[in-house]
Amino acid sequence: MGVAGLGFSGYYLSSFLDFAGLAYVTASLERLILYLNPTLVLLLGWVLYRRRITGWQAGGMAMSYAGALVVFGHEVTIGQTRAAAWGTLLVFLSAVSYAGYLIASGEFVKRLGSLRLVGLATSVACLLCIAQFLLLRPVDSVFALAPPVIWLSLINATVCTALPVLAVMMGIERIGPAMAAQTGMVGPVSTILMGVVILGEPFTAWTATGTLLVIAGIFVFTRTGR
Repeated sequence: MGVAGLGFSGYYLSSFLDFAGLAYVTASLERLILYLNPTLVLLLGWVLYRRRITGWQAGGMAMSYAGALVVFGHEVTIGQTRAAAWGTLLVFLSAVSYAGYLIASGEFVKRLGSLRLVGLATSVACLLCIAQFLLLRPVDSVFALAPPVIWLSLINATVCTALPVLAVMMGIERIGPAMAAQTGMVGPVSTILMGVVILGEPFTAWTATGTLLVIAGIFVFTRTGR
């Protein structure tokens, strides 16, 4: 049941909430929220295991959350308040779900090994995705998909999902869940840049300010937490 919970929390639920939130907010805000993941790992560790939070860590968290609020406030002013708030909540819950997965997976990796755990947990998530599809759509709709959709889905499943998941689990096995959450934050910054270049999302002074605050806050948080 523990592995099933990891598959549900870390791979199915977090991804579902993340993509659901992207329907309402920009990729920049979405990734900034996910950039807060190390702080959520620490907060969950404090709640569940009473791990100490230093003053510098608290200051770094405050700075990073302030940056996320700056970008959120800007999106509220240029878009629909309710939609932006709902999307932000969904993405934040996605980050919480993934942080819980990182906290819980550390002990399972030690017992099962990264390769075995990754195979079991992603298999659980795969079964959940198939079940969701069967509940929401007729089976024959699979054959109506355009070839580009199928190829992009295969690339997404292998290059963008399976390989990163395996790398994360191997990293957790070697450096622990907290450090794995910190080093995995290169992806969100890259996504912000690609959102601007590829999707044409606006990168305003507010977005830049919020991004700098979040990055600086996480830098202070991770440096003083060692």
